[in-house]
Amino acid sequence: MSDEAGFEEIIGVSVLENFKLDSGKVLPLVEQRYAMYGKPDADGSNVVLVCHALTGSHHLAGPDVPGLPEGWLGPLVGPGRAFDTSRLCIMCFNNLCSPYGSTSPMSVNPDTGGQWGMSFPVVTPRDVARAQRLALRSIGIERIALVVGGSFGGMISLEHALSFPELVDNCCVIAAPARLYPQAIAYNEVQRQSILSDPDWKGGDYYPGPGPVKGLANARMLAMITYRSEQSFAGRWMRGMSDGELPSHEWGAKFKVETYLEHHGHELVSRFDANCYLYTTRAMDLHDVAAGRGSLEEAFSLLKGKGLLAVGISSDILFPSWQVMETARYAGKAGARSLYEEIESDNGHDSFLIDFDQMDEILRFFIREENI
Repeated sequence: MSDEAGFEEIIGVSVLENFKLDSGKVLPLVEQRYAMYGKPDADGSNVVLVCHALTGSHHLAGPDVPGLPEGWLGPLVGPGRAFDTSRLCIMCFNNLCSPYGSTSPMSVNPDTGGQWGMSFPVVTPRDVARAQRLALRSIGIERIALVVGGSFGGMISLEHALSFPELVDNCCVIAAPARLYPQAIAYNEVQRQSILSDPDWKGGDYYPGPGPVKGLANARMLAMITYRSEQSFAGRWMRGMSDGELPSHEWGAKFKVETYLEHHGHELVSRFDANCYLYTTRAMDLHDVAAGRGSLEEAFSLLKGKGLLAVGISSDILFPSWQVMETARYAGKAGARSLYEEIESDNGHDSFLIDFDQMDEILRFFIREENI
């Protein structure tokens, strides 16, 4: 399809067989749905791979598509934009375990004929990156000029760069750490417990029903608190009531921040799957680039001579900027062309999806400096 910016979105699916995971378990069949914007050069020198965040999708830009979130990177993709489709080929895969077309707990297990549910094996960000790499190869792309991602997508981006350093020239990590710290794991666990304690979860065997609607909505409400900052909540609502009245002693009265969280909880339920949420948050917990590589120092030595941009956010409470700085510091010590930039915003973790003016400037500079 074509969008208003004058470029085409090409949707495709790559199929992998007998895909072995970090755990040693094997997925007999893996589908990887992807979107492509622009044409790849034969040597991959103009290919930019974008990795999406937890509940995002491969649909980066263009008009709305039924069943998918709106194009979440639209202001940065298109002719003349930071990701200039007049000369670059921009690609994005729907992550393994996500419900938007790639293999997930919602998919049919070819060995049983039923949906996987909680019998689906646990995956890691390294698994997600490796599946995408094999899918790239299946469509004729080996080398890529840049891999970039925010939040969970940033973790996958790091794994692309570290797992395939001979095939990835540059890496950009936005609002993501080199390893998940305990507080973020704690946030994820409370979200999962909200789903697991919902009677409608039924041990994950709720298909074809709607499943744990309340549990998933409550999980999203907690997540939204971590995606924003105290400054953004206070600046937008402070103690305002949804009906415009003064705070009330009646249970039916709601603060605006309460209705905001409820809205986002209901919105996610309408487009995401609870089991997929369990698996993707667990994959995030397992993120540690040093795993199997000895240490952070040894892991980042794989980036020697590569370009690495780490972008933190001043008001991020989920992955504080010091955690993102850590990536830049280790990469620099290991001999990478390491650069740290920071988005100055009160919008919290979600700033990389809101403050596109700053993202545009930061990405343009890095792309220009690395001659991408």
